[in-house]
Amino acid sequence: MSQAQLMDGTGLARRIVEETAKRAADLTERTGVAPCLATVLVGEDPASVTYVRMKQNRSRKAGIESRHVALPAGIPTAELVGTLTALSADPTVHGILLQHPMGHHIDERAAFEAIAPEKDVDGVTLASFSAMSFGLPGFASCTPGGIMRLLDEYDVDPAGKRAVVVGRSAILGKPVGMLLLGRDATVTYCHSRTADLSAVVREADIVVAAVGRPRLIRGEDIKPGAVVVDAGYNPGNVGDVDFDSARERASLITPVPGGVGPMTIATLLAQTVEAATRQTGA
Repeated sequence: MSQAQLMDGTGLARRIVEETAKRAADLTERTGVAPCLATVLVGEDPASVTYVRMKQNRSRKAGIESRHVALPAGIPTAELVGTLTALSADPTVHGILLQHPMGHHIDERAAFEAIAPEKDVDGVTLASFSAMSFGLPGFASCTPGGIMRLLDEYDVDPAGKRAVVVGRSAILGKPVGMLLLGRDATVTYCHSRTADLSAVVREADIVVAAVGRPRLIRGEDIKPGAVVVDAGYNPGNVGDVDFDSARERASLITPVPGGVGPMTIATLLAQTVEAATRQTGA
């Protein structure tokens, strides 16, 4: 069997951002309102600082105004909730991104729930998860939303296929499983307590690795011809899938980096412009 085709998230993300920039410019021309994304960062975690700066730069390139709110690491949950509530009530802000992690003393769920659903362009609230689960209008979690767009780009129809999601986080594993279920896949969730993980993965037509353990999924675990989406990112630019061996068996596979990562930011920007469009009634 020949090597799997690479799913180029970088190229697709570039096109999405270009389309998003045109939509943002059109919205601004018609309404005089520029879409605005507020990024909220608690503390100075180096990775988070870098990530937020990258999102701000991408936002500007897409014609989206960026408002950054830097908060001290020791901020109490109540104060963080107050900041997010104020941003939710600010008509000049159309999308809110709360960067995590936030520190162990913060009640993350309380913080996320302070974001108004119509401004939850990162898809982290209970309302957004419900919308994803029930197929209702709302904003998808950005990485799962980006994964679905990537599958569509490569004509992967989940209907009738066995999809195995390795990982059950609230913003990646759980929502991507619900999105796949909404597209008529038969979905199995796996996690740290799954017995004989390899045997379950070997049954999958679509594998989504989202557990944060480097090279957990090996080539021998992949069903020949399966589609492999590696949403993991570990130190050293290593994903959750052993890329070289998996590529020998899969039909399609995402590289790390250059696969899922760029799609996450592109989805965030596209959803911010969509949020601005809805809020302005344009």
